[in-house]
Amino acid sequence: MRDIIRQKLAAALEFELPPLTPRHARLPGIQGKAHAVIGMRRAGKTYFLYQCLQERLAQGTPRERLVYFSFEDERLGAMRTEDLGLIVEEYYRVFPTTRGNDLVTLCLDEIQTVPMWERFVRRLMDEERVEILLSGSSARMLSREVATSMRGRAMETVITPFSFSEYLEHHGIAVPDVSAPVGPRARSRLEAGLDAYLSVGGFPEAQNAASAQDRVALLQGYVDAVLFRDVVERHSVTNVEALRAMIRQLMRNPARTVSVSKLHRDLRSQGIAVSKESLLGYMSYLEDAFLIQPVSLFARSERRRQVNPRKVYLTDHSLAVAYSAAGAIGRGHLLENMVACALFRTASRVDYYVTAGGLEVDFIVGAEEANEAFVQVSADISDAATRGRELRALAAASGERPGARLLLVAEVPEESVVELEGQAKATIIPVSRFLCDPSVSLP
Repeated sequence: MRDIIRQKLAAALEFELPPLTPRHARLPGIQGKAHAVIGMRRAGKTYFLYQCLQERLAQGTPRERLVYFSFEDERLGAMRTEDLGLIVEEYYRVFPTTRGNDLVTLCLDEIQTVPMWERFVRRLMDEERVEILLSGSSARMLSREVATSMRGRAMETVITPFSFSEYLEHHGIAVPDVSAPVGPRARSRLEAGLDAYLSVGGFPEAQNAASAQDRVALLQGYVDAVLFRDVVERHSVTNVEALRAMIRQLMRNPARTVSVSKLHRDLRSQGIAVSKESLLGYMSYLEDAFLIQPVSLFARSERRRQVNPRKVYLTDHSLAVAYSAAGAIGRGHLLENMVACALFRTASRVDYYVTAGGLEVDFIVGAEEANEAFVQVSADISDAATRGRELRALAAASGERPGARLLLVAEVPEESVVELEGQAKATIIPVSRFLCDPSVSLP
């Protein structure tokens, strides 16, 4: 084992960090904490670790103090807890003057494959001058659990599939400064990029698919990996037929309210026997695996939040495209899913809102009343009836929470402000501009 670790460390220090598209995620700036990089499978966690090393290298950190060590190696299959210390000893055997003097950045990828790895990492943080970055996901330990297993000693950074601006940068399309007016050429590039992003989505590997058919197979394979490794194997689920049918329903119906009772009836009508309790459990498992992100009804009463159905969004809208016939999903639902993912990256709290009169607003975001915003999403508001319906919901919500900013995100050429009843004003924002940087529009 010592020889294998020695070989891996030598290879890690010679390894040329690969070219990549920088992600907009960041590590929390809190001293004394490990950093757990978490997210759905294939979203780009390992490349974000490479990015962190590249950033430190650009800041002047010597290459020998930047170590990436992957435990996804068949030679380490028999590695025991006590063997983990060999990584540190072999590193400092080569660089003895570094120990205790210089900060070493150590990326430990897929470390959860080794039993009781948490004790090793905590001891390392207490005894050595190291910055620890952790990542990984397996049936033994989900990505989300890498952080919780550290018992308060780690901070999370969630890596998602490419955002719209990351997608544009990956394909060499300039992202304009959306805090200023966007010119016609930049607007045309954004709109063309949005059409492509709607089809391709944000998973890094999907960008290079030779055909739409290959991309669909790739994305469905990701979902199967979550199904079998993160749910069936992890939680010993035996009713795979019901789980697969439920996932199919969720993938084909993004940005919609999901009632477990209705889902239960639908599955029973297909001859699939499953309990409501099992379906609730499956939903929780899929959320833990980052495949879906449920959004609750905004309410002061926790009981009301719990008893009302949640709206379910996919970690990337491309999964809906991969599971549906061409044109089967409305463009508006795909855009709403994209806006939801943008808000999850930006806002501290995301709920949906229903007014006292029963009008629904897609999102209410913000942690405090003074910094709240209502966000309504619509693909096309050229029809007067559609435009009026969307604005009426915002006006009614504003009457109940008058301090909130009102935003209608839609496929329009330019931003505009409209006056609503009760002196309220709503800002209509082009969806491509909003997706580039939601923080510009949010309070």
